[in-house]
Amino acid sequence: MTFPRSLCALLLSFQLPVASGTAAPAAPQASSSERLKWFTDARFGMFIHWGIYAVPAGVWNGRSIAPKQGGEWILKLLNIPIADYKGFGKDFTAAKYDPAAWARLAKEAGMKYVVITAKHHDGLALYDSAASDWNVVQATAAKRDLIAPLEKAVRAEGLKFGLYYSQSQDWTNPGGGIYGNGPTWDPAQRGDYDAYLQKVAAPQIEEILTRYHPDIIWWDTPVSMNPARVKPFADLLAKLSPEIISNNRLGSGFKGDTKTPEQHIPARGYPGELFEVCMTMNDTWGFKTRDENWKSVRVLLRNLSDIASKGGNFLLNVGPNAEGEIPAASVERLQAMGRWMKVNGEAIYGTEAGPFPRRLEWGRATQKRNASGGVTLYLHVWDWPEDGRILLPTLKETPTAGRVLATGEKVTSASTAEGLVVTLPKTAPDPDVSIVALEFSGPLTVTQEALVSPGPDGRIALTALDADASGSLGGNIKVEGRGVDAFLTQWTDPAWRLDYRVKTPAAHAWTVLAEVATADPVQLTLDVKKVVTPVAVAATGGPGAWKTVELGRIDLPAGETGFSIVPVKEGWKGSLSLRRVWLTPRP
Repeated sequence: MTFPRSLCALLLSFQLPVASGTAAPAAPQASSSERLKWFTDARFGMFIHWGIYAVPAGVWNGRSIAPKQGGEWILKLLNIPIADYKGFGKDFTAAKYDPAAWARLAKEAGMKYVVITAKHHDGLALYDSAASDWNVVQATAAKRDLIAPLEKAVRAEGLKFGLYYSQSQDWTNPGGGIYGNGPTWDPAQRGDYDAYLQKVAAPQIEEILTRYHPDIIWWDTPVSMNPARVKPFADLLAKLSPEIISNNRLGSGFKGDTKTPEQHIPARGYPGELFEVCMTMNDTWGFKTRDENWKSVRVLLRNLSDIASKGGNFLLNVGPNAEGEIPAASVERLQAMGRWMKVNGEAIYGTEAGPFPRRLEWGRATQKRNASGGVTLYLHVWDWPEDGRILLPTLKETPTAGRVLATGEKVTSASTAEGLVVTLPKTAPDPDVSIVALEFSGPLTVTQEALVSPGPDGRIALTALDADASGSLGGNIKVEGRGVDAFLTQWTDPAWRLDYRVKTPAAHAWTVLAEVATADPVQLTLDVKKVVTPVAVAATGGPGAWKTVELGRIDLPAGETGFSIVPVKEGWKGSLSLRRVWLTPRP
């Protein structure tokens, strides 16, 4: 995980042409709601990145990898000679490895499944592989299979078990792929790629499928995997594990069951498709001694809430050290999340995406249908209102009952012209995310338009909540503040952008205004279907010094359309914050 940002798009979209006469590979057994039900009900899982990279822990020969780079990439990032890297094996002891404690922690956190790295890009198998002696039993001080006891412990806790496998990239076994088809840096890496796939990768997949019978196979990465190379792996799945759930990173022509956005939450999810957001608690997947940039419990809970509200799963990572200890900061956060889940888990497990097509000012929503045709609507209140009232826009039905999950306090509601107004108790039971459950006797009717359209004055008014922040494997632009005063900030990467979707009654020319705050002059572009308009924004005085500026003029066609605000990479300092955007029709 954690790839160089300049090549992120290449990695996730890389496809080689299909050779003439080569059929696309077959997927495992056709997806069915029954096969996938446990996964869609689970919503929350633990990712574990553990390997020999935990020994250097981000530092080698006095050289450190960059703060945002994953510790599991140290071999590639610092081009460590293979013999030197293998030398770390004597210190990879797993002496304090307690698989039962790991499984208990996952269950305590409210997680329903665990996925661990059977082999990462450095090629070390965490079990005794007959296909390569570069494995934990033969090449490290641990001298034992580390997968089998965890699989047993996880299942003993009633959880599902999954395995991550890097099929394409392997920086140590001869012939294994190098990211982006880059050059080898050690003669020991040289070899034939197809021979590596046939003699190491495919046999190891057969080993892990037959030994551990995983419920999930988590491929990584698809680079250089054309359909002909994918087919043997797909055939193994179909033959040995037809019920297995597979992600979309095997290679060209293989869709899998789940999309895998990494380190960022897709703005609108993937309606009609399964997806699983994988994310770290700090800035690394594999253990790094110098990474203390931990996400708060609030951020992690709101990420879980946000992902569930879009119908997705949250796969949250821990990176144990070389002795097998999960960092205390990770344990503390997981235990806190578990306390929240014990009270509010019914708003996460087995739920569907909320019915509202646009983001809500006060939080998120999920829903659950019951056998009698009724619906429970769960309101995930992030910002408890001072007046005790929240609006469910254009919701027509009135609930038969409502309560706060944490306290059992009843809530009341009333239908208005704008929608259903729910009156809450004076204080929030949880400072991070409070859940209110509303019971309805039948399906819900929400008539809100998914896209913003012109108001009575002819202008299109867009808030921070109307922006689709398009991030990358490195993260995303953050939303801070409350309701209509929320603003977009921490725009640290010029590869990120803001996309706005609107609905216009007729083709028109518009002037684009924005409320911005920035300590530095900023260069942007307005992008409408690749028609690019450069924009220069002067410094406003720093964070909180809001100023309304004209960004430029754009032409939009009638109907559902949109535009993007894109940084100019050269000189980008990441100080820009943006609150509101207005489109004013030009005469």
